[in-house]
Amino acid sequence: MEDFSYEYVRCDVTAFSVDCPNRELFDQIADKWSMMILTVLDRGPTRFNDIKRQLEGISQKSLTQTLRKLERNGLVTREVIHSSPVAVQYALSDLGNTLLPPFRTLYGWTKHHLADVQSARSAYDARNS
Repeated sequence: MEDFSYEYVRCDVTAFSVDCPNRELFDQIADKWSMMILTVLDRGPTRFNDIKRQLEGISQKSLTQTLRKLERNGLVTREVIHSSPVAVQYALSDLGNTLLPPFRTLYGWTKHHLADVQSARSAYDARNS
């Protein structure tokens, strides 16, 4: 996999035109469940029900759909474990692993700036209520 520096890439607004494939991919990897699932899988291969237990509030349907989307995009691998009962295990692919550094940066930003965001929300709500 090529080395890619995330810090120096500027967003190209043409990448968000209606017919741009970047827009669809951005939508599919930046939603809350995708980010949370990839974070869970960062710890190693994980069975479906273990992922579900770690993500409070996710429905079985949403988890299934998101895992399929991540697998289709090449970010997650799926392995059927022939045991009794049969189980399915998911893991990050090599491509999926390349997505973790920017996710970690975004998560760090949210932790660092959460109080600022909450303050801005309160000020906005006070002005608009």
